[in-house]
Amino acid sequence: MEKTEREKMVAGELSCFYDPELVELRQRARVLVAELQGTYNNDSERIRITKELFGTADDTTYLERNVFLNYGINTHVGKNFYMNANCVILDNGRVDIGDSVMFGPCVQLYTVTHPLETDLRKAGFDSTKPIKIGNGVWVGGGAIILPGVTIGDNAVIGSGAVVTKDVPADVLVVGNPAKIVKHIKN
Repeated sequence: MEKTEREKMVAGELSCFYDPELVELRQRARVLVAELQGTYNNDSERIRITKELFGTADDTTYLERNVFLNYGINTHVGKNFYMNANCVILDNGRVDIGDSVMFGPCVQLYTVTHPLETDLRKAGFDSTKPIKIGNGVWVGGGAIILPGVTIGDNAVIGSGAVVTKDVPADVLVVGNPAKIVKHIKN
């Protein structure tokens, strides 16, 4: 049986983002995020919408205002996840975020990448690589995490860092591209 575009997308294969199912799922995420904006004085509604938006979330998941997710359902977060304002998760591919993770404002995660060939881009094709973030990670404001990156437990990503490759546990990385500047005693 041939895979759907959604199955291809999550598997990291070339898929077409013009596919009607994918268009509908992106619209679903936009609607849920818009609903979330009006719930900050109603914890039960905020929690319900957050759980519906993400693939995995719980009562301790907290998103500040003006977040953006391509799909939401491909993002799985552990306990005590906090995402500050104006963050972006392009979760065409799977995103796994551990327990007790904090994002500063304007953090961006990109699982999606586009082919180098112009004809494929024009036709609406892209592919994905998953992002994995361990437990106890702090991602500073304005940091960008690129497709396929894994971040180890208790790592700190400095503000404005562009993370292009895996980050081991218990380190501070800064810069563009992000480089280890300190080992952290945890």
